[in-house]
Amino acid sequence: MPYALAIFDLDGTLADSFPWFLRTINDVADRFGFRRVADEDVEGLRHASTREILSRLEVPLWKLPAIARYARRLKAEAAAEISLFAGVEAMLRTLAERGVQLALVTSDSEANAREKLGEAAALFAHFDCAASIFGKPTKFRRVIRRAGVDPAHVISIGDEVRDIEAARAVGIACGAVCWGYAAPAALRALAPDRIFAQMDEIADAVCRMPLKA
Repeated sequence: MPYALAIFDLDGTLADSFPWFLRTINDVADRFGFRRVADEDVEGLRHASTREILSRLEVPLWKLPAIARYARRLKAEAAAEISLFAGVEAMLRTLAERGVQLALVTSDSEANAREKLGEAAALFAHFDCAASIFGKPTKFRRVIRRAGVDPAHVISIGDEVRDIEAARAVGIACGAVCWGYAAPAALRALAPDRIFAQMDEIADAVCRMPLKA
């Protein structure tokens, strides 16, 4: 029996925003007074957890809300530069047609998310957007509650270590994609329920994966 709800991350999972991030991060660093990211730093950061990244870049936690707001504004201005990965809309449409509810959980604004998704936004039944001091686990719980689905029937799909950690915190299955922000090795080290190397693997796997006991 397939999963009843699939919760997707946006950046690095559905939207190809990592190139924009690399072009923008040092401007944000200069504005908010944390360490710039050198080219040779990128691969190491892709293997790090969110907490480790903040530590290495010396980002003061109290500045995170302001940084998030500024980044959302920059992302809105650069919306035309950030496209969906190839195959995203077809994958989402297949899931929706097979009866899987779709949810989007992202720290970006809902307006930015809908603009990036374009026509595919209409396929999503649930959105939980914007930064939260309580993080993704709280957002996952809200979405699951709204969807009226047992957590055993839910899978989250993202591209970062924190996506796997959040799924584990709320007791749902997790899938990790290999084309986003985190290095595939960093994701595999946490043994997610599924690793997706290609976009066209997602729909078939989600619809065929057995429900957890």
